[in-house]
Amino acid sequence: MSFRITYSVVNADMSELNREFDAAMDDVRRRLGQTFPSWVDGKPLETNRFLESRSPVDTDVVIARFHAAGAEDVDRAMDAAKRAQVKWARTPWAERARILTGAADLISKRRMEMSAVCTLEVGKNRMESLGDVEEAADLLRYYAAQLAEANGFSRPLSSLSPGEDTRDLLRPYGVFAVIAPFNFPVSLVAGMSGAAMLAGNAVILKPSEETPWCSQLIYECLREAGLPEGVLQVLQGEGETVGKALSNHPRLDGVAFTGSTDVGMELFRIMSSGGRIRPCLMEMGGKNGAVIFGSSDVDEAVEACARSAFGLSGQKCSALSRVIVHASIHDAFVEKLAARAKSIVVGDPSRVEVYMGPVIDQRAVERFEQASAEARRDGTILAGGERLTGGEYDRGYFVAPTVVSVPRGHALHRRELFLPFLTVQSFETFDEAMTLLNDVDHGLTAGVFSKKPEEVEAFMDAAEAGVLYANRKTGATTGAWPGVQSFCGWKGSGSTGKGGCGPYYVAQFAREQSQTRMTS
Repeated sequence: MSFRITYSVVNADMSELNREFDAAMDDVRRRLGQTFPSWVDGKPLETNRFLESRSPVDTDVVIARFHAAGAEDVDRAMDAAKRAQVKWARTPWAERARILTGAADLISKRRMEMSAVCTLEVGKNRMESLGDVEEAADLLRYYAAQLAEANGFSRPLSSLSPGEDTRDLLRPYGVFAVIAPFNFPVSLVAGMSGAAMLAGNAVILKPSEETPWCSQLIYECLREAGLPEGVLQVLQGEGETVGKALSNHPRLDGVAFTGSTDVGMELFRIMSSGGRIRPCLMEMGGKNGAVIFGSSDVDEAVEACARSAFGLSGQKCSALSRVIVHASIHDAFVEKLAARAKSIVVGDPSRVEVYMGPVIDQRAVERFEQASAEARRDGTILAGGERLTGGEYDRGYFVAPTVVSVPRGHALHRRELFLPFLTVQSFETFDEAMTLLNDVDHGLTAGVFSKKPEEVEAFMDAAEAGVLYANRKTGATTGAWPGVQSFCGWKGSGSTGKGGCGPYYVAQFAREQSQTRMTS
């Protein structure tokens, strides 16, 4: 193929890609039902307590079974990580970069297989899954390049006297826990773990219990690339057991987390206790909005909003969940947006014609039904609002792409749902629009549509979010890519002010040290 698979590919010739994906999906389906271990010190951990990966597309399908770690296994994983980290930190930075870049090449080589597994485990359509896998490879390459550009995070400093040699270095903390979400089980596992390891840390990975096979495939690529035993442990299991034991372990040196605000804040409290403050690198979701000015191209704005709201069934941290439309075009915009939502093909995402697959589990369905009931009670449902039933829908967790109008100040404008659920409201003035946009606890992404450069620039100056897009038809608030859009959460969406996909990410996994040597 002559084009790159990203979240923004829309018009390329997909015929060859589709043939390759279909062949990979057939092969993966023939291998369903395998059993895999957890991994400690480079060796399989078999506990005979099993975690089953079932597809949200068809809950009767057991994708694979995994030996689940327990709280008692965390000590063993920590011992192995601590031993391996000492040697890994002394490994020349160029060698660390070589190994992680080699893993990126293996991920690219296996991209069709990994994408097929991702589609089965998460319910993503093929383009979303392929984007996830390609992003994983690009994140490892991009983060390795950061190490090279900074000379391994070592630079000379000034001196105060003759014979004084002073140098500034970034040194690893030790062992990081990486607690990964279900929605990007390839790119976020690779990105968070890879950045920590490039900085010289060892990692104990706790994948999402919904997507264990994706993390197994990442582990295989890293091992094949030459990652030393013990630098990465993979503990499959439930968050309430292995995740809790890991985050509370007294020898843990830091945590990287992507997930809900409630869990993130609890992690932050844990990592700030015990007599020292340990790094807590977190991305905690968003309640992302798009402002549509009167000068906008309505058709382009509608398409961009639909793609951002309903891609991956709205289960992206960056997904659009609020549209704020100028009163002069409100009615026309809403009519077209509702029609676009109703036109979206929902079903088994392994089929080429399907854009939106299921939500991840029954709890997500229940959140959807509760939100729909609130909208029906207090406002108007313009499209969707129901769980889909009949045929293939009865075997999975399928809901309709939904657009609602509820009164200003309603909780649905403020509460993160993580669903294909979009609220619409109108505005008259710029200041009113920005007040509506910014009056939420999160601040991850935001978008604007306007043909007036002065409106765009004023939006860029006033929006309280870390990732901003203007007039982006491929996604009003979604589609960040390594080295292209830094992905940083403001306010309740992040913890450090510096995000993934950007030039400052790897450095956050290390602490600064100056070294002064008197040479005469």
